[in-house]
Amino acid sequence: MGKRVIREVGRDSGNGQFIPLKETQKRPKTTEKEKISYPAPKKK
Repeated sequence: MGKRVIREVGRDSGNGQFIPLKETQKRPKTTEKEKISYPAPKKK
C-alpha cells in the first residue's frame, strides 16, 4: 500500500460543503472539522 496524505478540512453541517478552517472557528455550532485522507501524488 502506498503512502497516504491526511488533510484537515472544514465542512458546513447544513449543506455539506467544504469551507476554510478559519470559518469553522467563527461558526462552531454549524460547522465541523474533518480529517480526510487520499493517496499521495506519484513522483515523476
